[in-house]
Amino acid sequence: QVQLVESGGGLVQPGGSLRLSCAASGSIFTINAMGWYRQAPGKERELVATITTALKTNYADSVKGRFTISILSRYNVVDTVYLQMNNLKPDDTAVYYCHTESLTGGYWGQGTQVTVSS
Repeated sequence: QVQLVESGGGLVQPGGSLRLSCAASGSIFTINAMGWYRQAPGKERELVATITTALKTNYADSVKGRFTISILSRYNVVDTVYLQMNNLKPDDTAVYYCHTESLTGGYWGQGTQVTVSS
């Protein structure tokens, strides 16, 4: 199994920036890809960005050019994923969840709140 712990959420004004982090532990050598999803009140959870261990990235159209996903690996094993969020908008307000796909299945973090408001 893989355990995920997110950090870095908070309150930011429109146009501001935040960086989310997600630390993975457990069977991290089985990780194939990591990503971020978000869920706003009253809406379904949606993909924000994903990245594979081969560094192939995928972004939602709504965040392209503003968000950047990256990973930290040690000894070719991924253990942290980041989401740099710039030029934040009120529509980015949501709970952001870290997710990983591994050889043993998919796993979710507990979520971190991001609120964009003046």
